Amino acid sequence: MQEETTQRTIALAVKTGKLTEEVLKKVMLMYLNERGHPGQELHGKISVRNLMGLDQGAQTMEIGNGSIKTFDRVARKYNITYSVQKDKTQQPPKYIVFFRGKDQYVLARAFADYLKLNEKKQNKVSVIKKLKGYREAGRNAPDKERQKEKHKDRESSL
Repeated sequence: MQEETTQRTIALAVKTGKLTEEVLKKVMLMYLNERGHPGQELHGKISVRNLMGLDQGAQTMEIGNGSIKTFDRVARKYNITYSVQKDKTQQPPKYIVFFRGKDQYVLARAFADYLKLNEKKQNKVSVIKKLKGYREAGRNAPDKERQKEKHKDRESSL
């Protein structure tokens, strides 16, 4: 029991005028950042260098038509570790997505979701175009004037 306690104990020396909770929090965060959390896995968008440093292999996929924001949203939803690079040699530029090898099955599901969202986005008609269509239809419609008729029939009842 004593050995476990000594292995988990750390000593932090801080020189400060007044030890507040904010100072203690900053010191603890500095220590944890320096130590590097070995059990913490990276998720989301990271650099290619960090992705290659995970020693799990990396695979690539090309995404075109400039909708990288939609892919970013879907990848975060599925908790995928990935990195994006822009290929400027092609016109329009394409994006190359690097992802971990072990994420390939999750990525297949996420990519299907991304394609569905992207298709829905392309097939969507803008509200402004709909309003212009309605305006043109209203202009071309024949003028119908309402005839106002007033009936004032008072019948005498017995």
